[in-house]
This record gives sequence, structure tokens and C-alpha cells, in this order.
Amino acid sequence: MKQFGKKQIAAYGLGAVGKDMVYALSATYVMYYYQDILGLSATFVGFILMIARVFDAANDPFMGVLVAKTNTKWGRFRPWLFTGTILNAFVLYALFATPNITGKALMVYFAVMYILWGMTYTMMDIPFWSMIPAVTSTIKDRENLSVVGRTCAGVGNALITVFTVIAVSSLGGGVERVGFKWFALIVAIIFVLFISITCFSIHESKSENMQTTSVKEMFRALFVNDQAMVTVLTIVLINSALYITSNLMIYFFKYDMGGEAWKKSYTIFTSVGGISQILGMMVIYPLLRKKLNNISIFKTCLTMAVIGYAILLAQCLTGNSANLALLMIPGVLIFVANGILTVLTTVFLANTVDYGEAKTGHREESVIFSMQTFVVKAASGLAVFLTGLGLDLIGLNGNNSETGEIIQQSASTLTGLRLLMTILPIIGLVVALLIFKNEFILTDERAESIREQLQAKKV
Repeated sequence: MKQFGKKQIAAYGLGAVGKDMVYALSATYVMYYYQDILGLSATFVGFILMIARVFDAANDPFMGVLVAKTNTKWGRFRPWLFTGTILNAFVLYALFATPNITGKALMVYFAVMYILWGMTYTMMDIPFWSMIPAVTSTIKDRENLSVVGRTCAGVGNALITVFTVIAVSSLGGGVERVGFKWFALIVAIIFVLFISITCFSIHESKSENMQTTSVKEMFRALFVNDQAMVTVLTIVLINSALYITSNLMIYFFKYDMGGEAWKKSYTIFTSVGGISQILGMMVIYPLLRKKLNNISIFKTCLTMAVIGYAILLAQCLTGNSANLALLMIPGVLIFVANGILTVLTTVFLANTVDYGEAKTGHREESVIFSMQTFVVKAASGLAVFLTGLGLDLIGLNGNNSETGEIIQQSASTLTGLRLLMTILPIIGLVVALLIFKNEFILTDERAESIREQLQAKKV
């Protein structure tokens, strides 16, 4: 893997950290910011996020085609990666630096800014992940680079999850609206800096057999690649489960556990979760890989996540959900499993590029990975929509003031909150396990065989 020495791998990892810091801030806290702090209807916020995802459904495939057709002296991926990063950083700041407006003006502002955020994020995310199958030819190399990328992305996600609440409180002097504004600015600057290092450190080689297609041909290629479609559907279900929980968790700690120390408890829990996710990627997955194939590991982790949510549900039903120490048990199971699953879905998706080429004669890195960008955003959009709808249905009243006073919720609202963040994820993960178990056929041996066949044709 000549393009990726130690320096380049480190640069790629830094880019992943910055990229997922931005994504995590938007995916996890946009509902909380606009509903709980600014006072918009939770259902409206969720609805706009779903509309934005419909727009992205059309935008992402076009972006994949544009990347595939790009041919500059700076390469195919870097121009889009750098430009998209600059634009997305500006929009991220604007998304969390809302002017002093209310009512319909605020609703329009949010809708426009979030759609722009999705467009600009797509511009840089597709080329970032498309680099993996474009510059690596062996299963081992792809696994290694996927581990680096996903581990560092996990670090970026964990940094946002762990430090946002405390940083927002500190930067805003206790006023969350002000705190989010400055925190978003800091994240945007880090994002631009890290992706710049990636762009200047990784020099692309000329891509081989990367044919461009029309949008019509591209959709045909996607539907023909059944293994890519299975992988994508599995990603949607897994990410939806995680995002539902992550979006509701801050409400759970603020209104259910409550008390003056809720921010500290939330930070401790998310810190343990973030560390568990990273350990899953960096330590537990490599250990499991020595004895098990990727499909077995994947099924095991899906089962472990379901068990984690089941334990959490049992704790909620038995009145033990306020015990932080006990919450750590299902938390660790869920986050470790999710860390490993994110690595494996990237590996599986990269392997479907070879599978698709062997089946159709077309190699579509950007097209396949544009699907990943879309479905991850679609998963977050679906999760936030369900979150918003659920919050309104259970009657949760947001803390829509700058006083810092926490509104007391009813017992039925708190029960509904506990059920929302456990039952929906369980359903999604069980369906994901059934689909993957019955439909995914791209074993390690088969993926390697396909790769060898393609290599032989090039000789």
C-alpha cells in the first residue's frame, strides 16, 4: 500500500477525527439545540431532518458520479474533500449560531441551514471513504485502513459525546445557546485543520478501472450489487438504533436522573461509552479476528448489542435506571459492539466494490460509498424524526429558557422516555441480524477469491 505509509495513515486518521467530530455534533445535538433550547416543536425538527434526507437521497448519488468523473492534477478525491470541508465548516457554525429570531423565521432558518449542512457534508464524506478501495487491493490492507479510519472516527465521535455538555456550559457561562455557538466554532476550526493535513499528506495515484457512469446506469449498478444493498440496509438499521439512543440519552440524564450533577453523570457515562467503542475497534476486534471470521464476529456483536439494550430495558422496568454504575453494564456492551460493527460494515462495503466489478464489469468506489454517506445520514434522520415524534407523543416539555432551571416531567413522560430509547433500538438490531444472517454471502474466502480473479484479469 505505497500511498499509505505511517505518515499518510496518521493523516488519514486525523481527517477521520475531524470529520466525525462535525458529524457527531450535528447528529447528536441538533434536536436538543433546536427543540430544548430554542423551543421548536420536536416533531417539526424531526420532520425537517427527514425532508433533508430525502433531498440527500437525490444529492448523494449525483455526488458519487461527480467524484468518479473528476480528473485534476490534485487527483480525484482531494479537490472535493478540501472544498466540501471548508463549506461544511461554515455551515456548521451557522447551524449552531442562530440569530435572535423566533417562530416561522427560525423554522425557515433551521430548514435551510440543515439542508445546506447535508449537501456540504456529502461533498467531503464520499471522497474521504472512497479512498479505501481505490488505494488498497488486499483484504488485509482494507481491514487495516478501515480500522484506522473507523477508530479515529470513533475518537472524533467520542470527543464530541464526552465534552459537548461540559464545554457548552463553560463556554456559554451556563447559557447553552451561547455555549453551542462557540463550541461549534471550535469544532469547525479543528475540522478544517485536520482535513487539510489529510489533503496535503496523501498523494493519490492514478485510479485503475474506475469507470464513470450516468446516473441511470449508476442506479442500475447499485441494484445489481445485492451484497452492497444488504450491507447498506444493515448499516441503516444499526445506525438508527444507536442514534435513537444517543439523541434521547441527554434527555434521560437531564430530566430522568436530573439533579444538579446530571451533566457530570452524563459526561462520565459517555466517556465510558466512548472508551468502550474505541477499545472495541482497536483491541477487541483484532483479538477476535485471530480466531473468528468477519461474518461470525459481526453476528456476535449484533447479538451482544441486543443483549445490552435488553439489560437496559430491564433496568428501566425494575426502577434501576437511575443507578449510574448499573447503567455502565449495558452501556459497555452496546458501545463495544457498535465500535466493532462500524469497522466491519466498512470492510464489507469495500469488498462489495470488487463483488460489483466481478458481476457487472464496472468498478464503482464512489458510487458504492456514496450509498454509505446517504444511509448513515438517512439513519440519523430517521432516528431524529422518531425521537422528535416520540418526545412530543410522551409530552416532554423542553427547557426553553436561559435561566438553567430544569422543568419537572411527569411520571408517564419519563416512562415513555425509557421505553423509547430501548425498545426501538432492539427492534432495529433484531431485524438487522435477521437480514444479514439470511442474505449476506460475501465471506472472507469468497471476497479474497473475487479479488484474486480481478487481479488475474489485469495481468
